[in-house]
Amino acid sequence: MNNARERIMLSRRIIGIAAVFVSFILIGCSKIAPDTSKDYFTQWNSCEALTALQEYVQDVTNAASANYIRPEDRIATFDMDGTFLCELFPTYFECNLLEYRGLEDKTYQAPEDVKEAAQIVRDFVRKGTPYPEDWDIRFSLAASKAYAGMTLAEFDAYVKAFAAKPANGFTGMTYGQALYKPMLEVIDYLKANGFICYVVSGGDRFIVKAIAEGAGIERNYVIGTDVKLMSSGQGMEEGVNYTMGKEESIIRTEVFLIKDLKTNKVLQIAQEISKIPVLSFGNSGGDAAMHNYCLGNPLKSAAFMLIADDDERDHANREKALALGERWRKAGYHVISMRDDFKTIYGPGVQKVDFTF
Repeated sequence: MNNARERIMLSRRIIGIAAVFVSFILIGCSKIAPDTSKDYFTQWNSCEALTALQEYVQDVTNAASANYIRPEDRIATFDMDGTFLCELFPTYFECNLLEYRGLEDKTYQAPEDVKEAAQIVRDFVRKGTPYPEDWDIRFSLAASKAYAGMTLAEFDAYVKAFAAKPANGFTGMTYGQALYKPMLEVIDYLKANGFICYVVSGGDRFIVKAIAEGAGIERNYVIGTDVKLMSSGQGMEEGVNYTMGKEESIIRTEVFLIKDLKTNKVLQIAQEISKIPVLSFGNSGGDAAMHNYCLGNPLKSAAFMLIADDDERDHANREKALALGERWRKAGYHVISMRDDFKTIYGPGVQKVDFTF
């Protein structure tokens, strides 16, 4: 009799433990399952690019599909300037920042090469003087020098202070708020479906970190142009020969390491992520190598190019943008039209106005 009662009690315990175990599994699944009831694309018009993205995500997240991709392999890479951040006020954010640093910041005595680079930006902005052919490297060398000696915390605060200034060419937003609302919805949608979203930008890594936070991208998922860092007490010692003290900070140096453009984007992705993306988003030829790397993935993949063809709501060259759109379609990329596909660009209350100088 006692044995029978003990067997019943043991069975009940096993059933109870099993029920708790199953409940934990269900709770865990509910945390990672996407909210299919939510409309993630309230800022989009119906369009080919959005349909292609949704059909792609539905396919590769379906465990019954031959194209199913495990969550750990769902890597999506985004360029920043011109892909989810305005680059037309009237030039890139980091160029505007260097112009301010070299010519207007009264707390900083700019050396001549920094002033020269800042003046090149100003001439482009105010006179339309084209950037020189070697501008990418020349700019990066000047920018490396312009912020050398700042701790990472000081530089982050400096970037954010400039980002809080009113955006040139618009009313109703700051530089840091100049994010494309529809593209933020793409990032939210992908994250809800188990994708890991990285920003891979030609901009300075720590500038991008400061801006990308507003797009919902964590700072440790940012790849960009790099300068050498060092400990504040390190002096001329190599890091391999020096032990940093507890009271020290990490500071920027003027040693430029790599411009994260074109194939360098691919090399940085390979080195830091160690996986080939399955989705890639960009807006220019500087992103084509990253797109091609993605499309070479044995897993099902897709690449998207955004074209700045909206000359009513943004400072765009529509004719140039449409020509680029044809080029990107021929390359096998899906094309996102800001004019046709976006219900809004920056949200209500933001208006395009003439640039001020």
